[in-house]
Amino acid sequence: MSWDFSTDPEYEEKLRWARRFVDDEIIPLETLHLEHQGFRRLVRPLQAEVRNRGLWAAHLGPELGGQGYGQVKLGLLNEILGRCELAPYVFGCQAPDAGNSQILALVGTPDQKEQWLRPLLASEILSCFAMTEQGTGSDPRQLKTTADLVDGDWVINGVKWFVTNASRAAVHIVMAKTEPTSPGSHAFSMIVVPADADGITTRDIPAMSSDGYPSTAFTHSEVWYRDVRVPSTSLLGERGDGFVLAQERLGPGRIHHCMRWIGRAGRAFDMLCERAVSVTLHGETLAQKQTVQNWVADSAVEIEAARLLTMKAAWQIDQLGASNARIEIAMIKFFGARVLLDVIDRAIQTYGSLGYSGDMPLESMYRIARASRIYDGPDEVHRVTVARSILRRFTPVAVPTEHIPSRQAAARERYARQLESLDV
Repeated sequence: MSWDFSTDPEYEEKLRWARRFVDDEIIPLETLHLEHQGFRRLVRPLQAEVRNRGLWAAHLGPELGGQGYGQVKLGLLNEILGRCELAPYVFGCQAPDAGNSQILALVGTPDQKEQWLRPLLASEILSCFAMTEQGTGSDPRQLKTTADLVDGDWVINGVKWFVTNASRAAVHIVMAKTEPTSPGSHAFSMIVVPADADGITTRDIPAMSSDGYPSTAFTHSEVWYRDVRVPSTSLLGERGDGFVLAQERLGPGRIHHCMRWIGRAGRAFDMLCERAVSVTLHGETLAQKQTVQNWVADSAVEIEAARLLTMKAAWQIDQLGASNARIEIAMIKFFGARVLLDVIDRAIQTYGSLGYSGDMPLESMYRIARASRIYDGPDEVHRVTVARSILRRFTPVAVPTEHIPSRQAAARERYARQLESLDV
């Protein structure tokens, strides 16, 4: 099977424009440390320019105001957007709104689309995805939040953890147990909940990535749902389909995350190399030091490997569907996260105390990057997925009863007899 990551010349020009736009117009915003509402007002003209270039909400179909690009094209674009934490918001594809809009587009009712999807696509509101809970680890079947149907309303009770943008969202998509007698993951459903519904309390959580410019783009919250009532029509899709929809949302979304990590790693790599050729120590530039040369070579190879792995996964989704790319998606998730952290760490080391300081973006990039090994499933879970999937391809063989040297001797004797019989 051959892979083809090429795109048409028109799209290549869009990518070149996006790279210039991110570097020249969006990255400088990092230095302003704007509060969120000020940031949203400031970037509206930039968002309009992205729309005019045909790159707004590129993950959605044209009927929804997007472009309908496949995963390969989206991957190439997201590598560029990953250079700056603020760029996805300017391009209308920031998490968690991008995934939520995909689910609303896929299974939302006409009323749900009108009330929530339309303003989401217009960047008028934010949303959140309330799934994670403390104490459940990597097994979502242990989620405890419930939703009971009472007098035509869903009544939701539970506590969600690390819900991105919950304190700013206009709408929550909540994963809750609605079918307690159903097995495993079929017990859960997704429900659309207005953020101003009675019974919702949020607390922003201090985190490693809370300080500095990234707080402009997102917050993380603990959310309490206490007898929160919403109409039965607030169900997303069918009852018990919560995890089916979650996979529709999370699988392709990991392509975007991983390509953004490659873009972030590429930016750190550029800074590493610039420092290496600019600073002199003991009569030589850092670029002439073998240790730094090793960092440059290792980083270049790792970034390229992560890029190719991710693009292969994107191609596989385009050609065969997300369900047939599960192993590739799991591979890129844990491999890409490690590459991102390692490259940023080397760049910080090259800059020394300057890299550790807030005068450079590297320290903030590192803090944000650390979460990549946790969200969308911790590295350890994805490693297990890859290992189990590969090992299932093999069948057991009988354990040999003879000693290995005896078997080798028998083989040598057999081949010696064959050589004697040949006419050479």
